[in-house]
Amino acid sequence: MGLQWTDSLDIALDLIELHPDVDPTQLHFVELREWVLALERFDDDPNHCGERVLEAIQLAWMSEME
Repeated sequence: MGLQWTDSLDIALDLIELHPDVDPTQLHFVELREWVLALERFDDDPNHCGERVLEAIQLAWMSEME
């Protein structure tokens, strides 16, 4: 089974691996959503994403960068 929108930490870890030089605080949600949808392991309905979900992914990413 692939990643779901609720797998914010695992998604963040994959994004860190693919985009190591990106500051997640400077990332717009539209771009973040596109990057999540492009992840090879991502397997969830694109329409089940909202601002809170993207914020959780962004916060997980920021936490891992510290």
